[in-house]
Amino acid sequence: MIFRFHNGRVALPAGTVGAVDIAIADGIVSAVLPAGDAVAHREIDLDGGWLLPGFVDTQVNGGGGVLFNDQVDVAAIAAIGAAHARFGTTAFLPTLISDTPAQIAAALAAVDAAIDRGVPGLVGIHIEGPFINEVKRGIHEAHRIRRLDADILATLTAPHRGRVMLTLAPELCDEADIRTLVRHGVIVSAGHSDATYDEAQRAIAAGLSGFTHLFNAMSPLHHRNPGAVGAAFDSDSFCGLIVDDVHLHPAVVRLAVRAKGKERIMLVTDAMPSVGTDVSEFTLQGKRIAVKDGVCIFEDGTLAGTHLDMASALRKTIEVTGLPVPDVSAMASATPAAFLSLQDRIGSIAPGQRADWVWLDAALEPCATWIDGQIVSQAAPDMAQAAQ
Repeated sequence: MIFRFHNGRVALPAGTVGAVDIAIADGIVSAVLPAGDAVAHREIDLDGGWLLPGFVDTQVNGGGGVLFNDQVDVAAIAAIGAAHARFGTTAFLPTLISDTPAQIAAALAAVDAAIDRGVPGLVGIHIEGPFINEVKRGIHEAHRIRRLDADILATLTAPHRGRVMLTLAPELCDEADIRTLVRHGVIVSAGHSDATYDEAQRAIAAGLSGFTHLFNAMSPLHHRNPGAVGAAFDSDSFCGLIVDDVHLHPAVVRLAVRAKGKERIMLVTDAMPSVGTDVSEFTLQGKRIAVKDGVCIFEDGTLAGTHLDMASALRKTIEVTGLPVPDVSAMASATPAAFLSLQDRIGSIAPGQRADWVWLDAALEPCATWIDGQIVSQAAPDMAQAAQ
């Protein structure tokens, strides 16, 4: 099957082109050719828009009216993935907010089962807490917070079908435990942490490789006490950013991108079940969360995730940084793919990669999304025939 995309801009690893032929076989890109070099089976007029690698979101609490904590099963994961595919996400980690050991085990099992059943876009799971610092817990429930123990370590380090990402407070975790997790393939990230610079750096030396929603719910950068943020800047770690006009000041977004570069900053949504719906509230572990002007907030003013999708995160990041679309696109695709050590499979439009793409119009609004070369979402029914 050969797709021809033309009359727009296509972001390839080597640069942007106006038209391209993409050959796929069994859902994998087999060749990327100059437009017209082959006989196309599908021609798609981008109408002045963009074809970008599908977005990779490492922090998705919910979507489509479903909260992962409330429903740890295959149907819920599929519904969350479908909701975010509407906005260009082609790979995601359903994220479990601090919960019980039994719920963690159930979530891991559900993701394994969903991968076995071929849920589109699913590449693993993110366990965010409960191994966090109470003073930086945010919306996480205090009574659920606990320390890592041998039983939980065994659950997390058992073989799983996809990537397992764990957010923890490194100051409350033994370095030996981090080494054990990393040795078994768990991706360890610092978050909801009050770590000192030295504590964070020791965790990095033990194998911690990321910072979950940088700046938010962590010890800040101070000129004499660099904290977790300072350790993130002073290392080769990957850093997630929530760019939604609420969690971070635009100047902070610009500073982070300048400090770390597009190769280490990855856009995340931290999305709640309201994404892909028009609901005005939802319940999070017994708390009523209001969705007001695109902000998810508890009655005491605590932010509770976001109503953000990846296409919006891309647009907002371009707006506040002034960076070109391909650079910001990399933060939403190639960089998170590298963080997950999946860069050989997803994150770019190139031979050997999964055929995961998103078509955005000239205003960077989603038009259509493909996973494994199959269209999974289109903005309007009349696009279906052209895009299939």
